Amino acid sequence: QVQLVESGGGLVQAGGSLRLSCTTSGRPINNYSIGWFRQAPGKDHEHEFVGAISRSGEQVAIEDSVKGRFTISRDNTKNTAWLQMNDLKPEDTAVYYCAADRRPYLYSSDTYRRPQEYDYWGQGTQVTVAS
Repeated sequence: QVQLVESGGGLVQAGGSLRLSCTTSGRPINNYSIGWFRQAPGKDHEHEFVGAISRSGEQVAIEDSVKGRFTISRDNTKNTAWLQMNDLKPEDTAVYYCAADRRPYLYSSDTYRRPQEYDYWGQGTQVTVAS
């Protein structure tokens, strides 16, 4: 069993930046592709896809709504994946989750964008963007 832990959330002014980290325990992160999702206030049953990165890091997918502002990376030697968020906007306010998929690649957008395709989830980290 693997556990995921997100960190790096907080309160930031609009236009600011945050970098979220995702680490694993139980099994190394290099066993998983990693997805990032967010849950906005009042949308308790909706995990919005933000981006994903394949096991090796060669494939990266970013949701159009955050493309150009958010980037995803990973360093398996550090057992960590990151979500770098720049030029944050109030509408980015949400709980951000990382999730692990045992498949090594991002096979299609029909899969890696769907929360139910992921096997393990972290507890989430709150990001609040003040206007």
